[in-house]
Amino acid sequence: MSGIYIHIPFCKQACHYCDFHFSTSTKKKDQMVFALCNEIKLRRSEIDDYQVIETIYFGGGTPSILTVPALKFIIDTIYENYLVSDNVEITVEANPDDLTESYVKAIASTEVNRLSIGIQSFFDEDLKLMNRAHNANEASKSISLVKEYFDNFSIDLIYGIPGMSTDRWKENLKMALDTKAPHISSYALTVEPKTALASFVEKGIIAPVEDELAQEHFGILVDTMEQAGFEYYEFSNFGKQGYFSKNNTAYWQGKHYLGIGPSAHSYNGNERSWNINNNTKYIKALQENELPKEVEKLTTTDKYNEYVMTGLRTIWGVSLKKVENTFGITYKEYLLKQAKKHIEEHLLFLDDDTLSVTKKGKFLSDGIASDLFLLNLG
Repeated sequence: MSGIYIHIPFCKQACHYCDFHFSTSTKKKDQMVFALCNEIKLRRSEIDDYQVIETIYFGGGTPSILTVPALKFIIDTIYENYLVSDNVEITVEANPDDLTESYVKAIASTEVNRLSIGIQSFFDEDLKLMNRAHNANEASKSISLVKEYFDNFSIDLIYGIPGMSTDRWKENLKMALDTKAPHISSYALTVEPKTALASFVEKGIIAPVEDELAQEHFGILVDTMEQAGFEYYEFSNFGKQGYFSKNNTAYWQGKHYLGIGPSAHSYNGNERSWNINNNTKYIKALQENELPKEVEKLTTTDKYNEYVMTGLRTIWGVSLKKVENTFGITYKEYLLKQAKKHIEEHLLFLDDDTLSVTKKGKFLSDGIASDLFLLNLG
């Protein structure tokens, strides 16, 4: 076991682009905390006694919407029920408007040793378009505060926003680098079905997201971050040496994790499971000591496809030796056959035992991975 992910399903307001599970009603916040802690206890049997928790990650939703005592209560429950590493990384995702001096100081006094700050943009026009709860001034102030108490923190940025010029994107990156954040995550704005953004685009209120603009922003992002001395270790993640996210790294390297909370997913190498994405039903089930989850048994082909997808997104690539040893020679031969055209087009390169995405192929990595998937071996 590598990590525990805790999904906090509450937000002050709905960002226009978000399709994650959350509620803007916080009436059941206290009940949810007790339900999360009960799930942590009930799932203790899924972890062997010798397995060590290396990373604890509070995601959402907006984890910083919880009080520090509530976060501490959840952390204490994990420590009471699991073997936690002395070098555990405990990350809390936070919105800038929640990061007051008293909150940052209080959270720094707990076992939390890393914050991930949802900046998204340093410009008010972008933040308004996305319906973020904070403004540009709060974005900058929150980082200054965090730096007083945390050495290890990350900031999130979004590119490909309609109306965002390349100059504004470059300025966003400059402002991010000026903060001296040791880790930056950056994602393309996508129009997910049933979101407010999808509705606004359909009605012509907001201009469509342009793939060409996103690809141009992506190229600027990669060049800028590499020139600034960041390692591009995963498609959306850049870190200084020693500051890669343990949570992200564990996920992309296929390590096992336990997902706690409504809509949270878990993976143990052989099965994937996911919790119900309804707060009321989740709380009710846990009050009755029931686990409201579904389980999917993974086939060899499922595991192969997952390894290819995650491997190609990272600097570690896909090991041909691992494919052969884990899945069999047939899978290795299929992988090389499917990769051939991408290698010839300089989208993939084969370095001894490792298949990786080239700089040219980075933006297309998910599409390339799907070409390498296998659907019919069972």
